Amino acid sequence: MEDQKFGAIWEGNGTTFRIFSHNAEAVEVCLLETVNGHETQRAQMRREGDIWSAYLPNIGPGQCYGYRVHGPWQPKKGHRFNPNKLLLDPYAKSVQGQIEWCNEVYAYQKDKPQQIDPHDNVALVPNSVVIDPYFDWEGDQRPQIPMCDSVVYELHIKGFTQQHPGVPAVDRGKYLGLTAPAILDYFRDLGVTSLELLPCMFSVTSKRLYDIQLKNYWGYDPLLWFAPDPRFAKHDPVFEFKQMVKSLHRAGIEVILDVVFNHTGEESVLGPSLSFRGIDNRVYYVTEKSKPHKYWDFTGCGNSVNAAHPQVRRMIVDCLRYWVEEMHVDGFRFDLITTIMREAGEFNLNALLLEQIEADPTLSSVKLIAEPWDLGPNGYQLGQFSSRWSEWNDHYRDTLRSYWRGDESRLADFAHCFTGSSDIFNPNTRSAAASLNFICAHDGFTLRDLVSYSDKHNAQNGEDNRDGHNNNLSYNYGVEGLTENPEINRIRLQQQRNLLAS
Repeated sequence: MEDQKFGAIWEGNGTTFRIFSHNAEAVEVCLLETVNGHETQRAQMRREGDIWSAYLPNIGPGQCYGYRVHGPWQPKKGHRFNPNKLLLDPYAKSVQGQIEWCNEVYAYQKDKPQQIDPHDNVALVPNSVVIDPYFDWEGDQRPQIPMCDSVVYELHIKGFTQQHPGVPAVDRGKYLGLTAPAILDYFRDLGVTSLELLPCMFSVTSKRLYDIQLKNYWGYDPLLWFAPDPRFAKHDPVFEFKQMVKSLHRAGIEVILDVVFNHTGEESVLGPSLSFRGIDNRVYYVTEKSKPHKYWDFTGCGNSVNAAHPQVRRMIVDCLRYWVEEMHVDGFRFDLITTIMREAGEFNLNALLLEQIEADPTLSSVKLIAEPWDLGPNGYQLGQFSSRWSEWNDHYRDTLRSYWRGDESRLADFAHCFTGSSDIFNPNTRSAAASLNFICAHDGFTLRDLVSYSDKHNAQNGEDNRDGHNNNLSYNYGVEGLTENPEINRIRLQQQRNLLAS
């Protein structure tokens, strides 16, 4: 079974559907007329071990589908099967539609969490879509820029292009917005070699944000890892993502994806049942050993993905291979990587998942960047990875901010950071390129805010200034926020230059 592919595999005259579930008792693949439409066909899948499959003739690209998984409803034992809920395919390459927040998207009755919900959700949840994987890459070549020569620019696809005058109006906020000549010229002139794209896999807006009329702008609540988010596409997210990569490669620019394998947007055990939870909760999420109705939450997002399970490890590696082989990306930045290095809840520096990633021939030539921490015990692991990895160095960030702000006794730390952080990264086994040095990223203040505010002021998004990093090591140089004082503005601009030069 190891060589069998999962997901919906179009074979020319029909499509094979294949899914993994250890604890399921029966699985059905359901076809839909349109996105969020009525079911037109439901087929029983055949079981071989823990793999369920079905071949449906005359089914091809564009077909919407989902799964219904039958099994025990035993929340106290960690089993949350409910065949009334149409579920997304974990291996889906394309997704259409968004969740409609109402009681039907939960597997349990909202007023009785231990009772199964009998209502169908078919018209209220996103659908998986069969794709044609063909794309004319026209001899696309990866830039293959050594890490030591890399200048990485982190950006949000919509945030960078939505109001850019050099991007055609129809492409603003979209993957194709990054292919505009003005964008490509800007990056080349700036000296950027690699774009690190904030999460652009299919994600959901949580019920909490929905209730206060906000959206998940950042994408850090992923639901499916193989599917590019349709929010950033005009028509076909798979085609347009590939077109973006091809154009960036022609400009000599690499594409690195920020990947979030540590949790999913299904949230806590009281969250919606949209995919993994309904397919096999105890396989895909880390549950407490003696209390399988509870999750270990090392991410602060309600759940932790169970990367200690062989099938979950395989799925993550399959996903990385897919983005390299089929989507031609050049590397990955792993969000909260220590969560997926936990086995039985305990951090393991020699986790099997990392060994599989490092040994994989497809992944051997791409950039691997770790965010080396999570919220669990022993979660901070900066400097502990092998020579195959670079790591986000928040010690560098904080030291440089503190030094240029004028804090006392920071010169020695500044020297260590400025010369490669050899006090953190063993110079006998790691090069200076192991430290990915940065001053600002998506967490906390922008560079301009860093020299303009002594405190954060996130008062306009309905969260009472609770969100965002509190310790920004920032300074306003005399006035909080915007000012017309020429001397303060001169100092601020100088400090921005100092930080960038460092």
